[in-house]
Amino acid sequence: MNKLVLLSIEDEQEVRDALLRDLKPFASAFRIESAEDIPEAEEVIAECIQEGDRMALLLCDHILPGEDGIDFLIRYEDSNDAGKARKVLVTGQAGHEATIQAINQGKLNYYVSKPWKVEELHQVIQDQLTEFVIENDIDPLPYVQSLDGPRLLDHLAG
Repeated sequence: MNKLVLLSIEDEQEVRDALLRDLKPFASAFRIESAEDIPEAEEVIAECIQEGDRMALLLCDHILPGEDGIDFLIRYEDSNDAGKARKVLVTGQAGHEATIQAINQGKLNYYVSKPWKVEELHQVIQDQLTEFVIENDIDPLPYVQSLDGPRLLDHLAG
């Protein structure tokens, strides 16, 4: 079975490691990947798609070397590769205007500020992935235990 992918894009090693640690509860049902910049993220996305997996969630920092996270999210909004993926900005440095730009042009789904609370991050990820499964008419049964099970079962029933 092909997997749904969560991709975390973060240039700071400590923060990237913390995100990967905090994403572990989702690893049984999802493929977890990380990248330190946009070129590496594009390579990961291409590899995942080539292997038949599907991008479900992009967790992206705003300040990255080279192209920033918001520009990346805007550019990928219309792509076939990741356009339908849910988009979460995880940053402590995006200003008000940059966040508005990400919401309006990149169709940002959520904003998590650093430092995050693990429980909040888990809830955001669970909500966004549940929405992704429902919006894309994906069989919810493999995700009932790791996502919002009651909501997925309601959708299945109806």
